[in-house]
Amino acid sequence: MFADETSAVGGDEIREEGGVAYAAYSDGYDGGFDRTAGDYAHYMSQVRLEGARTLSGLLRRLGDRGHPVTCAVYTLLMPWVAGVARAYGVAVVAVFSIQPVTALAAYYHYFRGSREAVMAAAASRDPNAEVCIPGLPPLRFRDLPSFLAVTSDDDPFACLIPEFRELIDALDGDSEKPPTYVLANTFDAMEPDALASLRPHVEVVSVGPVLSFLHDGHEGNSPNDLLDHDGEGYLHWLDTKPAKSVVYISFGSTSVMSKTQVAEIADAMSQSNRPFLWVLRKDNCRDKDEGDAIKGLLATASAATYDDDDDDAGGMVVEWCDQARVLSHPSVGCFVTHCGWNSTLERVACGVPIVAAPQYSDQGTNAWLVERALGVGVRATARAEDGVLEAGELRRCVEIATSEAVTSRAASWKEEARVAVADGGGSDRSLMEFVQRIAGGST
Repeated sequence: MFADETSAVGGDEIREEGGVAYAAYSDGYDGGFDRTAGDYAHYMSQVRLEGARTLSGLLRRLGDRGHPVTCAVYTLLMPWVAGVARAYGVAVVAVFSIQPVTALAAYYHYFRGSREAVMAAAASRDPNAEVCIPGLPPLRFRDLPSFLAVTSDDDPFACLIPEFRELIDALDGDSEKPPTYVLANTFDAMEPDALASLRPHVEVVSVGPVLSFLHDGHEGNSPNDLLDHDGEGYLHWLDTKPAKSVVYISFGSTSVMSKTQVAEIADAMSQSNRPFLWVLRKDNCRDKDEGDAIKGLLATASAATYDDDDDDAGGMVVEWCDQARVLSHPSVGCFVTHCGWNSTLERVACGVPIVAAPQYSDQGTNAWLVERALGVGVRATARAEDGVLEAGELRRCVEIATSEAVTSRAASWKEEARVAVADGGGSDRSLMEFVQRIAGGST
């Protein structure tokens, strides 16, 4: 079966990509979940209820028709999958970690003895308060996953804490039950301390960076994207810019910028006299008036960077783009990002320095890795009162990120990442050993 083929098993559509079969089930939100208006607690309860029901039905039907599932891989915040899979005789269960192992280590040790230290730092209200996590270098409170800062049941993300607790309980080694593996989207050289702190307790297999363009032979090509791209005009525009000159700005597929934040970034770009490519999704605007105001700011920023004596300046704004192709382009010299883990891995694999502007979840931990552990970027400091990244701070960070020292380290880590997933590399070997282990029935 080819990667783009589908087949049906008793009415269940099966899709195979790269030798892995996929079948759909419902999470109760087939029409999507509105992150801006939805209730997270209700969403999580519905996902658990409907997900378990429909996944159970799928596993039962496949088994009855002679196609039993032998390995189930699920992602974070879906710990109920392990119980459902075990109930239907699935021999191998694994979590694919879409966050850094450093964040997973923080969660693990939070539920295994470090909770009081984290809570004390949270009570201090000092983002720079030091927190000691076993096996990890000293971290500041702001470097921890933001969900660990939840101290009230009224917090909209309070519902996630039990999910992470259940995840950690499933991962804990126990001679009474088969292990739940972690397939970590990282590589050994990138997070050695975190991996060492977890491996005595958890079966962790480093398999990253898992990025399609590192495996399919097409440099910088990401065919499976969430949103439609703005054609290829932005790639042609990048072709006209000098090497390492463009500041690429993108805050991912879900973050929404306030008009104030848009104005600050526009001001920073206006004053920087650097060419920039800025992704600003059409759903970023809450109404027409705000949309018109933002368009005006962007037009001003783009015009302001043009210089009659400098044809290399200028800015371009798009609603979406192929990020891997942009980061792989030789004209891109810096990436201003919310620092989601996938974006961080893409950047590392492409050798582009980062300005990290984390917002929530694991993004603060990712920013710590970028700045302190790898030295391939700088974390920007936002205003405490509203979280806005000011123009002056952004300009300062861009100057640091594009310095020779940071650029050189970024290039070195690019090679490390690619060696890890190449044939015979550390992540390649780990994955092959994992496959051979489970294929041989030694779980």
